[in-house]
Amino acid sequence: MLPARYRMTRSTDFGVTVRQGIRAVQPDIVVHALHDGLPDGGDDGPKIGLVVSKSVGSAVQRHRVSRRLRHVAFHLINADASDLGPRARVVIRALPGSRDAISSRLESELRTALKKTRAQKQSRP
Repeated sequence: MLPARYRMTRSTDFGVTVRQGIRAVQPDIVVHALHDGLPDGGDDGPKIGLVVSKSVGSAVQRHRVSRRLRHVAFHLINADASDLGPRARVVIRALPGSRDAISSRLESELRTALKKTRAQKQSRP
């Protein structure tokens, strides 16, 4: 379970992260990341938001995907500080293929996407 302090809950935070963040597409997820955080955000740790639409499947399937993604995000926050900085803001959008993906695959895709966003951030002027 992802603790409340790491959850992105305000719609404005979602909007800013999606609009201003760097996007990386994987087979089962799309990741939007702001590695430097929001202008008014604190240093209370990274924030992660999930978007799991009806295109993923039924309510049961969407909740299952949400639980898996929260679990993966929790391990990402606790396991390796280099993947997410203390001010990072990340929105994970589940694609329809995520309903059949196992947690290890989702974790691998999330790590790959975050590495891509970090590399794109460094290549920007």
